[in-house]
Amino acid sequence: MIIDILTVLIAVLVCLYASYSDLKKGIIPNRITFPVIGAGLGINALKAYLLEDPWLFIYTAIFTAGIFALGYILWRMGAWAGGDVKLFTAVTALLPFQPHIIDYKFIGINFPVTALYPFPLTVIINSILSLLPFLLIFVFFIIYTSRRELMDEFMEPLKQYRANMLLSLVITSAVTLSFIVTDFLPFQIIILTLLVIYLLTMVISKLPPRLKAIVVSAVLVYSLYRNFELTVSGVVILWVSITIIQLIRKLLTSVAREALQDTVKVSELREGMILAHSLYRRGDDYYFDDASFLDRFRTAARTGDVSSLTYRGEPVVSAMAAGLREEEIETLRGLVSEGKIRDEFRVRRGMPFAPAIFIGLMISLLVGDLAMLLSRVLDVIF
Repeated sequence: MIIDILTVLIAVLVCLYASYSDLKKGIIPNRITFPVIGAGLGINALKAYLLEDPWLFIYTAIFTAGIFALGYILWRMGAWAGGDVKLFTAVTALLPFQPHIIDYKFIGINFPVTALYPFPLTVIINSILSLLPFLLIFVFFIIYTSRRELMDEFMEPLKQYRANMLLSLVITSAVTLSFIVTDFLPFQIIILTLLVIYLLTMVISKLPPRLKAIVVSAVLVYSLYRNFELTVSGVVILWVSITIIQLIRKLLTSVAREALQDTVKVSELREGMILAHSLYRRGDDYYFDDASFLDRFRTAARTGDVSSLTYRGEPVVSAMAAGLREEEIETLRGLVSEGKIRDEFRVRRGMPFAPAIFIGLMISLLVGDLAMLLSRVLDVIF
């Protein structure tokens, strides 16, 4: 139907423009989202009238209100920014149901894959799943364009090619030995095999250098004798995979932390800025908690005090995606003037979520629900 094509076209163009605006200015303009919400409700009301199906508009209104309510809750929790909530609401008003503009079949699965829940939830799920690859690209873009000093740290895994090659040889030896060991077992379980590979990798890695070299060399010679091409390709794939994983880890941890954060004075704080860490108070002490859960767990294990796992102190200013409010900035100014906290704040660059919404929408239209697709693929395999 022409109306379906129209709503899809509007949704794609709106998300594309919102992505551009979010990347360039860090905002999703209300002048785009609010009119689109109204237009979506109006178009679906017209569609319901033409099809003589009032429930189509009723469901559209319910889904739109429901997604807005969900987004509002997440905004209050600090998980989403206000523009993201309004953009999801606009997409829902336009596309409350899965539009079937294409239809194809691949590996025995009909595409696009539909879910039992409303289509807007599919867009949200796909957008969240799309966030990781977009985050990697976004962080690398920042490093390459404006934070070139971080490039050396990012490229560090490439400089460790010898250590990565040694690790790939150790893993290959562990895989070879694990298959030899499991061949003598009366049953074959993949989880057991993976466990044996892990344990053997740990054992071989802890061996003294000379003994490790002897064991790895002997096992590799045997493996090359049994299947030369498979062994060589396996070592190369492992080596490349280890390097890529380390690069991704760098992008998601230390490099991302520096690339996506800036240090500012209290006089530079503005409404909407996002603190990198929440401010807490314990008694008369104020502190920013930058410890991860793993750090707190290690501290609790070392000191025997498990209270730090559940209680960090009384929250004063939270690091939420909604950003700082004016009254919170005034609180920080007062604490700085009283000398209770340093005049130095780590703030996060706003992570543009609109591009992930755009990618999630395109995946939803062309492929379908990724969670349902994974379930279908597992059914086909097993």
